[in-house]
Amino acid sequence: MPNVRLSMRKIQEILRLKFELSLSNRQIARSCSISHSTVADYVRRFRDSGLSWPLPEEVDHTVLQARMFSASCKAPPSGRPLPDWAAIHEERRRYKHVTLQLLWQEYKQAHPDGYQYSQFCDRYHRWRRKLDLVLRQEHRAGEKMFVDYAGQTVPVRDPKTGEISPASIFVAVLGASNYSFAEASLQQDLASWISVHVHALEYFGGSPAVVVPDNTRTGVTRACRYEPDLNATYAEMAKHYGMAVIPARPRKPRDKAKVEAGVLVVERWILAALRKRTFFSLAELNQAIGELLEVLNHRPFRKLQGSRAEQFKKLDRPALRALPVEPYTFAEWKKARVNIDYHVELNRYYYSVPYVLVGRQVEIRFTATTLEIFHQGQRVASHRRTHQVGGFTTVEAHRPECHQRYLEWTPSRLIKWASKTGSSTAALVEKILSSRRYPEQSYRSCLGLLRLGKSFGEDRLEAACTRALKLNACSYKSVKSILQTGLDRQPLPDPSPERSPLLHSNLRGPHYFDSSKGGSYVH
Repeated sequence: MPNVRLSMRKIQEILRLKFELSLSNRQIARSCSISHSTVADYVRRFRDSGLSWPLPEEVDHTVLQARMFSASCKAPPSGRPLPDWAAIHEERRRYKHVTLQLLWQEYKQAHPDGYQYSQFCDRYHRWRRKLDLVLRQEHRAGEKMFVDYAGQTVPVRDPKTGEISPASIFVAVLGASNYSFAEASLQQDLASWISVHVHALEYFGGSPAVVVPDNTRTGVTRACRYEPDLNATYAEMAKHYGMAVIPARPRKPRDKAKVEAGVLVVERWILAALRKRTFFSLAELNQAIGELLEVLNHRPFRKLQGSRAEQFKKLDRPALRALPVEPYTFAEWKKARVNIDYHVELNRYYYSVPYVLVGRQVEIRFTATTLEIFHQGQRVASHRRTHQVGGFTTVEAHRPECHQRYLEWTPSRLIKWASKTGSSTAALVEKILSSRRYPEQSYRSCLGLLRLGKSFGEDRLEAACTRALKLNACSYKSVKSILQTGLDRQPLPDPSPERSPLLHSNLRGPHYFDSSKGGSYVH
């Protein structure tokens, strides 16, 4: 039984890889971080649901989950006869053209209630892995692109300060032709990782079916031999170009032997040739790399006919998928929970969502200029991104018609709650609520203020609020500072006695100025 709690967005990715890219269950399992049997069960459930791919527009995550995980979609029965894996393996070794398809058909003839073909293959491969066989990898044209960073860096000197920054070298290699791409970047962050991928695809003039990265923390959120989790931005970029991401297994260099060899070639024929040059900008370094890259790709093979460029034109180039019209726009993803003020926070700025999502978990997709909010795969809000700190962007349509009736989170409830601590606390909460255009925008501050009573005690909170009102320091941070420094335990300052006005013959009195004219002299 698969894990129903798996996000429907990932389930849709499984279905996309199966029905659009025709990947095997094993490849999908490594790309989407689930077991092989679960992939087979998801595919079976989708077929049993009666839906078609691509999904109709009216089928959202809720409908898809209901159709796939209804009571009629049950797991296949267990207790099936197990094939003789040793005999099957011997048949494959003895006869050149014996396939698993033929062996499965013979098995089904002997055991009609036996495993289906996908389960048969999955269990056989799991048995075979125990033999620790070293298999020769054969790559189909246009199938895989292997990517990694070289271990060697290139220094880039700032022409003004003389400071040296190490530039990392990204390498991409196509599996069938060994056609290579290399580019330098000053960082290995997510933005740089996505950028060099886009540039590699543009250099190749198309996209392969699969990209195979190492388990770098930039592209893989959680490295695991069996179920690595991909960064959401990396997965979105791959979907934009119609690719699947299948990370190499940790400590399994054979999974990415192509790029390991490609990195070695780049280090020997490009970086070694540039070792005596001094570069004063990243653009200058990439120009030099590009010139030597052309020489490398057109350099004849030693043991084979032709060159990387010739093999690329013959094998990979015709098989690559066409690039989309628009390149991928870099966007990051973040999970958030909608606060009671129906806003979510990004970099200490708050954006509104429909009030019915209060308390729900949503996903935020943000670029340099825009921000989108998704709930269960559906976009529920979009805003122009603001880079300032401490403000609110509120859409009127997101506010409830009568927020006083919604979940009972109202200004009056907060004031009543604060009055249990004391009159000063209630007065301070009321003052904070009135300081904003919308009272909901002050809910966070009020809740934070009332939670201080749990840490410092309600008596101290009441004393701190009394002092804050006296000093007109009516904010959560001011009260917290008073409590942390212990000022709430100090006596309140006495009000300063009013000074009597000074009288002197040389002093001008108030009659000298005409207040109605902004302080101008009376003539």
